Amino acid sequence: MSWSRRELTRLIVGAASAIALAGCGFQPLYGPGINNTEVSTSLASVRVEPLTDRAGQQMHNFLRDRLNPRGQPADASYSLRIQLTERLQELGVRRDETATRANLRMEADFILLSVDGQTQLMSGESASTTSYDILTNPFATTVSEETARERALREVADDIHTRLALYFAKQ
Repeated sequence: MSWSRRELTRLIVGAASAIALAGCGFQPLYGPGINNTEVSTSLASVRVEPLTDRAGQQMHNFLRDRLNPRGQPADASYSLRIQLTERLQELGVRRDETATRANLRMEADFILLSVDGQTQLMSGESASTTSYDILTNPFATTVSEETARERALREVADDIHTRLALYFAKQ
């Protein structure tokens, strides 16, 4: 069997890529070699501090469901503080200068603290942008905006959960 130059090049590049990935230290978060019980236990011992307003309450609940589905821990080892910022940008303007589309950007700055609240263990930022239609019916527009807000909050909560799991997996 004879190899064409293109096939040989693909084979060499593929083999080199596989070798490079094997040596980079990549391993799946929930794969073999990771102690899932320790990560889950650490996540379950994170107390999510209360947030103000409705979006904050939703974020608190989404995070609590992901981190400790059995409720706030009685003896928390960690405390998670979050600062939410919401930005609304109208897009898609009609000739009469009314908007027909909007982007809703949800940003969260978070800090993981030790149980005493004095030692900062990690911090980060997470953001999500969702879009919705601005309709002629005000009620439909309100529902669309609330749904977009909920989607953005879920995405940010998922990202924070993953980042905390990665932090605990490295410990």
